[in-house]
Amino acid sequence: MSSTADDSATQAVTRLGFTAGQVIQELNYDDDVDADVRTRIEAVTGTELVDEDYDDVTDGAIIWFREDDGDLTDALVDATSVLEDSGPIWVFSPKAGRTGHVSHSDIEEAATTSGLHAMSTFAIGPDWSATRLSTRGRGK
Repeated sequence: MSSTADDSATQAVTRLGFTAGQVIQELNYDDDVDADVRTRIEAVTGTELVDEDYDDVTDGAIIWFREDDGDLTDALVDATSVLEDSGPIWVFSPKAGRTGHVSHSDIEEAATTSGLHAMSTFAIGPDWSATRLSTRGRGK
């Protein structure tokens, strides 16, 4: 990987807002996830990502979600059940034109149904987009 691509990938992961010492839960892990993104998140936090079975409090969550993964609202509810009050939830979905792409409107609908609000979206890797969700608050 070139230095420029390396810097770009690091900047993308930095935009997630995770910090050292945080516990981040990962849902819907599968063979197609971006291993580089996972490694960079673990490098930033200094901790390994925890899975769906983790039942202690977490500081944030990432959900790898594809079109055929079932109900995104259920995954969001699962993530919020152990999430610290204002921790971010990120939905990583395949970019438009990629197999398994999930439309932004579908992410927004699931977020609203689960009491969250879809915020920013950006490219997190060559094949994945990241959408930040947060609790509804000022400036909906």
